[in-house]
Amino acid sequence: MSHFHDWQTQTRARTEQLLARLLPAADSEPALLHQAMRYSTLDGGKRLRPLLVAAAAELGTPCPTALEHAMAAVECIHVYSLIHDDLPAMDNDELRRGKPTCHVQYGEAFALLAGDALQTLAFDLLSRPTTLPAERQIRLLNTLAHASGSYGMAGGQAIDLASVGQSLDADALARMHSRKTGALIDAAVQLGALCCPDLHDSDLANLHTYARKIGLAFQVIDDVLDCEADTATLGKTAGKDSQADKPTYVALMGIAPARQYAEQLLAEALDALTPYTSRADHLLHLAEFSVRRGY
Repeated sequence: MSHFHDWQTQTRARTEQLLARLLPAADSEPALLHQAMRYSTLDGGKRLRPLLVAAAAELGTPCPTALEHAMAAVECIHVYSLIHDDLPAMDNDELRRGKPTCHVQYGEAFALLAGDALQTLAFDLLSRPTTLPAERQIRLLNTLAHASGSYGMAGGQAIDLASVGQSLDADALARMHSRKTGALIDAAVQLGALCCPDLHDSDLANLHTYARKIGLAFQVIDDVLDCEADTATLGKTAGKDSQADKPTYVALMGIAPARQYAEQLLAEALDALTPYTSRADHLLHLAEFSVRRGY
């Protein structure tokens, strides 16, 4: 595990450097917008999605530039979603990654614009020239766009908002989270594979199974941590979902059964990696981290 910890630390640092380089400079006009974008994106977060992009690319031989752009693009989409989710019209949260949320720091209007600009930056990055075949690069764009839209992350958030105060069964909860959280996690894994011209559709299918399982497990553990961990540990307001009367896996099945369900999903995710032996070690450890993390 020490090797994995070193790789995780190095890849997070690499992601930070990429984002610092690829985001607009803080002093370029409009400076306040660019500062808001950098404030929300840099210096924080688990960086799980860029880590998944990098780990999936280890199954093949990636185009280096495409891989860097994919790692940055998926994090831009994730951060945009966090900025908008935290707004008063949505989850109305004041703390994210251990510091004031974007709208608290810069005002609601600039938070909206920062999220919008990060979303479009993601697709700007993926459309920049690389050595990938054009068909492959279009698949990168399509994969991230589909995962971000109404059939993916935005649609999952819409279902979440419409479900406040309702009790959802396990299937309905899984459908909501497969969009809200799972779609972007799946996209991250797919992007990493698509950056490798030597990986094929059969590999993408195996990785889809893996990602779908860990995406759901990640949300199950998020629900558990919302009840068990404190605000300082999480870097965001603890107990927020239960206070807002949102449907969660803890509300549906209790804390211990929810943890057990996450472990079951983890085992199913790891089964999908069997064909790749040691090449999938970092994907394997990321799946374990998703389920056994404390924040």
